[in-house]
Amino acid sequence: MSVQLRVVLDQVGVDADVARAGLALTEGLIRTAPRGCVVSAIAPSGTEVTTPGLHEIRSLPLARRELAAAWQMGIGAGVGGGLIHSPTLLAPLVRHDRLHDHDQTTVTLWDLCAWEAPDELTKASVVWQRAMLKRAVKYADAVSVPSHAMAERLAEIAPLGDRIRVIAGAAPTGFREPDDAAALRAELQLPGEYVALVGDAGSLEEGFRAAARAGSDAVVLDAEEGSEPALADLASAAGLPERRVHVRGALDDAERAAVLSAAGALVGTSTGMRWPWRLVEAMELGVPVVAVDSGVHRDVIADGGAVVSAEELTDALADALGSGRERLRVLGSDRARAFSWASSAERVWSLHAEL
Repeated sequence: MSVQLRVVLDQVGVDADVARAGLALTEGLIRTAPRGCVVSAIAPSGTEVTTPGLHEIRSLPLARRELAAAWQMGIGAGVGGGLIHSPTLLAPLVRHDRLHDHDQTTVTLWDLCAWEAPDELTKASVVWQRAMLKRAVKYADAVSVPSHAMAERLAEIAPLGDRIRVIAGAAPTGFREPDDAAALRAELQLPGEYVALVGDAGSLEEGFRAAARAGSDAVVLDAEEGSEPALADLASAAGLPERRVHVRGALDDAERAAVLSAAGALVGTSTGMRWPWRLVEAMELGVPVVAVDSGVHRDVIADGGAVVSAEELTDALADALGSGRERLRVLGSDRARAFSWASSAERVWSLHAEL
């Protein structure tokens, strides 16, 4: 009889990065499944699951919104037991018997915004995440986060004891510059030379200032809808003219790869407790990475880029665009090898074996 690991695939109520991560991790679990083990999916009603290699797909009777409410209230919704892993907090966190029935439930937190930066989320999202973490404290066999700095902070937020695990994320499988990259950049109306910036609105000013002093245009990635005027004003205040600021929202994998691959460098300005998706993607492409010092950036980038104070950002960017460029490209590419969905999946399998 095979051992079945069931993954909760939540593709509707999460942001695009987390949705991609859930699918990539599931694919990794399928590829790395130990002998005698299979992977199945649990999905809200109406969720289309097309991942090849799944042993079984169980579509629940409740749609995502109703399922999230039911699980928040502790209603199992007929999921059953066994080994369950959720790449998010959406999971049937109810009483179960790990010792006698071998039931296990593990969940994942990719960021701690609901506790560290609640203003960035809707009130409903904050309430739901906090409520689900309280259920995880009671019923989860383990809670994984992608960096050690986040693990330390989560331990301060919730009394989880030794149930916190670190399982990193990765760039999308096969992430590389597409063959039509030049055409994609033209469609996005990007300049010939630029640096890419990622960060929350409150931290981007230092990035704009560094770009201005480097004499470079700045392309802001992952900007919220309608934020362009405010970001243009912020850039102007930092010395970067509005005409040199190019604000772009959510992009698909090919578009992001096209934008990042042509950037002189990627500058990360946020110090928040969240997995830095774009910085990992940039390292995967061999793009020099410069980031403001934080626990997460030290964990993830390590020696794969320049992790500096906000005051040192200008000098670090100048180095990344000049004499230090090739060195940072090589270091970033080397560091990127530490992250893959196959290795993350192997950690999940090891976690359940340990439990």
